Amino acid sequence: MRAMAQYPVSLLLLTFGQAASTGLELTALFFVFGHAHQLAGFGINEALLIYGLAGVAFCLADFFMGSVERLGEHVRKGSFDTMLVRPVSPLVQLATDEFSPRRLGKVVPAVAALCYALAVLDIDWTPARILMLPVLIVSSIVICCCVWTLGASIQFFIADAREVANSVTYGGQAMTEYPLAIYGRSVVRTATFVVPLAFASWQPALFLLDRPDPTGLPEWLRYAAPGVALLMSLAATLAWRTGLRHYRSTGS
Repeated sequence: MRAMAQYPVSLLLLTFGQAASTGLELTALFFVFGHAHQLAGFGINEALLIYGLAGVAFCLADFFMGSVERLGEHVRKGSFDTMLVRPVSPLVQLATDEFSPRRLGKVVPAVAALCYALAVLDIDWTPARILMLPVLIVSSIVICCCVWTLGASIQFFIADAREVANSVTYGGQAMTEYPLAIYGRSVVRTATFVVPLAFASWQPALFLLDRPDPTGLPEWLRYAAPGVALLMSLAATLAWRTGLRHYRSTGS
């Protein structure tokens, strides 16, 4: 970070570029709702809430853990062996590899959309909702970080699995930026019970809006994000440790 701070104009331009590229997704959202007006009974302001929740969760998870997706590259080059002999967790070293504060630019459009939606929507701000909002946001970030870690752990066994992992992380972000009710039942159930990305935006949005789930899933799921985050943390820890035990150096 100190090295990048030596070139502040470059850092600002790169950060702005990240924000602009992410903002194009927000432009696409307005384009879709400008023609359709509603999707699965959700209007543009409710869609902005879903988009904001998904964007904050995924972009901050990418900021903290996005670099772990390059594990397969480190395994092929042998640089992961170097990480194993240092007195720091290799997962921490991977997460901070080529760390760049410009990634924070990605979260700017999502934060703007989320703040706007929370301001204009008619949400009944009970004490429970006020207290649960930061809990749900933190839980969604943890869930997304765990998805990145699980995707990286696969690369201990299949070094070229990065694209498969990206289809879940970045593809999952694109999917959860819209109401899940627009997808088929099998997609919704997969995003809820298999790769629980529904708890990054969809279920928290239903809780804040106090709306029934149009997909027919139980209402208690909207309160389950903290528990899902805990289970995902345990699964990611187990997968990472299993991968480390399996690893036998470059070429294994």
